[in-house]
Amino acid sequence: MDLGLKDKVAIIGGASKGLGRACAQVLSEEGAKVVICSRTAADLEQAADEIRESTGGEVLAYPADLDRLESITGLIAAALEQFGGIDVLVNNSGGPPLGRSATATEEQWETAVQRSLIFFGRMCREGIPHLRERGGGRIINILASTVYNPIPNLALSGATRMGVVAYAKSLADEVGRDGILVNNVCPGSILSDRMLSNVTSRANELGITVEEALAMRAADTAVGRVGEPVELANLVAFLASERSTYITGTTILVDGGLVRSVM
Repeated sequence: MDLGLKDKVAIIGGASKGLGRACAQVLSEEGAKVVICSRTAADLEQAADEIRESTGGEVLAYPADLDRLESITGLIAAALEQFGGIDVLVNNSGGPPLGRSATATEEQWETAVQRSLIFFGRMCREGIPHLRERGGGRIINILASTVYNPIPNLALSGATRMGVVAYAKSLADEVGRDGILVNNVCPGSILSDRMLSNVTSRANELGITVEEALAMRAADTAVGRVGEPVELANLVAFLASERSTYITGTTILVDGGLVRSVM
């Protein structure tokens, strides 16, 4: 299936590794021009080189800390200068600090709210005028399965990302007639540095090995295994594409059946 992404311009946050890196790879494979951003310049440049080499696509690497408003405005400006417009926002940030509901500190809460709630509002606010200029576009927010199902030590993730779900629902209604579709994608038990950090913390709590903790996560899914980042990236590419024309305001799990909720 031709997704109609050739020469579209996509910005992907947190793209040096993990889920963001996989999204950038798949979008580039589909012919999009990608602008990738993360904090660590060396890792980001390596990712950019690897994507260029494997896809032959155009990749702009913009190292920055997206917790900061000036980094977001700089990222948008760099994309416009390099490619002349923006068609797709894949809003992906570093996860909030690990923490429990009753004991999370002021600093942990402040970081979580900035990184896992306000970031999404800033990216959309700064990017939407440029999507409108192109006659429409796509916004995909990468969240987490914690919006459906609490996970030990990830209380701040659920609390802040639920706010993004509500925000995206309102935003979808505001910009739908401009041809801009807004959706959330929620990974669960997909192998990434973030997941390994969470699993390692849980393993330490339970006094078991990381391998045993990963096996427990795999056993909790309907398919009996952990997922790969590309399995989420393939859905993101579809939602970013011209083939997705009537899906907006939704939150979609990519979790191998981890969450058993019927809603």
